[in-house]
Amino acid sequence: MLKDLFTNWVLVAPACAWALAQLMKTIIALAQGKGLQYRLLFMSGGMPSAHSAAVSALATCIGFESGLHSVAFALSVVLAFIVMYDAMNVRHDIGEQSALINKIVEEIKLRRPMIELKSDLRELVGHTPFQVYAGAAIGIAVGVVWMILTR
Repeated sequence: MLKDLFTNWVLVAPACAWALAQLMKTIIALAQGKGLQYRLLFMSGGMPSAHSAAVSALATCIGFESGLHSVAFALSVVLAFIVMYDAMNVRHDIGEQSALINKIVEEIKLRRPMIELKSDLRELVGHTPFQVYAGAAIGIAVGVVWMILTR
């Protein structure tokens, strides 16, 4: 049963696309002089979008496996668009709001000590459109290569 899980290429390829995108975030941060940040391997947000990479790889693999005319492919494409829309809009706006709230809290801290706040809100939550497109491109590429290699 476990063997079936790890040989299900339609399931494995999105996991690989996600892992590649997360690794790329770490490499990009290192190249930008921010040092080696292992936490980027598991955090959401940033360049490229691992969510977009995963759902794009999934849709690509399902397209190869079931055909572009299949219900499964249609479902995966709709799911991919919802995930990417959420990453670009809703989650990106949350990040913007977190940045603003952190500035407000910092202003309050300057006037008096604030014990209740344990840490700043995480601002890197969502993605810019470019980050989502980059993630989607990675996912499609991984999906195509994966399906070609495993056939």
